[in-house]
Amino acid sequence: MQFELSEEQSAYVASAREFAQAEFRPNAAHWDESSLFPKSALKAAGDLGFMGMYTPEEAGGLGMSRLDASLIVEELARGCTTTAAFLTIHNMATAMIGKYCRQSVVDRWCPSLVAGETLASYCLTEPGAGSDAASLRTTATREGDSYRLNGSKVFISGAGDTDVLVVMARTGDSGARGITAFLVPADLQGVTYGKKESKMGWNAQPTRQISFDDVCVPAANRMGEEGQGFSIAMEGLDGGRINIATCSVGTAQQAIVDATAYVKDRQQFDTAISEFQHTQFQIADMLTELVASRQMIRLAASKLDNGDPNASTYCAMAKRFATDAGFKVCNDALQLFGGYGYIREYPMERYVRDTRVHQILEGTNEIMRVIVSRHALMDGALEVIQ
Repeated sequence: MQFELSEEQSAYVASAREFAQAEFRPNAAHWDESSLFPKSALKAAGDLGFMGMYTPEEAGGLGMSRLDASLIVEELARGCTTTAAFLTIHNMATAMIGKYCRQSVVDRWCPSLVAGETLASYCLTEPGAGSDAASLRTTATREGDSYRLNGSKVFISGAGDTDVLVVMARTGDSGARGITAFLVPADLQGVTYGKKESKMGWNAQPTRQISFDDVCVPAANRMGEEGQGFSIAMEGLDGGRINIATCSVGTAQQAIVDATAYVKDRQQFDTAISEFQHTQFQIADMLTELVASRQMIRLAASKLDNGDPNASTYCAMAKRFATDAGFKVCNDALQLFGGYGYIREYPMERYVRDTRVHQILEGTNEIMRVIVSRHALMDGALEVIQ
């Protein structure tokens, strides 16, 4: 079992770190405060291939493994949690298009998506279908060479500012088998957007509701076959859980770096607070939880890359553990800053705000526990989780 990064992987990390520290980190506070969606920075990420990391090579992407992509995402999150998180959502949607759309559609959309010139949103969650995604009610009714799309989606990252939507809709009976995936150009007639949500964090990416009113979608834009949409969505979510867990770890890594520098410099009672045993123990616990989270993510990514039949369980465990631990590390780092951690002159409060939602999206951490426990209670299941 190899825990060390290869020379190639180390090069990915160095490239992503240099980019994130030059392009994302100096601007992250401004993007957050002004609620600015940094499309130019995303385009710059596309110039390095970061907008199509695991999109198939035949669709113009890099065709990277999920493990290699997670190394890049961690470094990007150190620069700006929110922008890195949107980038992963765009990657997920673009990879689905590259893998499941017919060639004419791939040729139409993937070159600009991979380059970051156009952006994609992923549309699964509905007002009445969050954790229970199989109960979604948005419908797509076949009419000759097109489908009529009706319904709504909520909490959609990038909505109103992206160019293409990957939409899950019901084409058949109730339940998972009746769901089909579609590529929907974001400006089609009948597609409307709600107000930009005012959020606790993730302010550098817009979040809106999307409504579909008799939207005519060409049948050629269907992804895969009718009824395949739920499996496509779940496949995407396994990787999405690795992505969002990685964003938590990257942010937590930067929080520890910032906090360690601060406690060495800050003095109380004529002593650097790094000399206090409580501070030392706190940093030790933070670092331990960070490294444990990182290794769980890399294990889950490796299982996914190798087609392990239990990969979904590993992804759920990694997402639950790393997003809980990442938020706690950021919160503990803020505590080490004392009152200064609570003001916006320092990035700690932003780290806390931006990582909090990671425990909710891509399936809440309560749902992750459901996934893991269901597997654990299957006969013989625990013998293969190792």
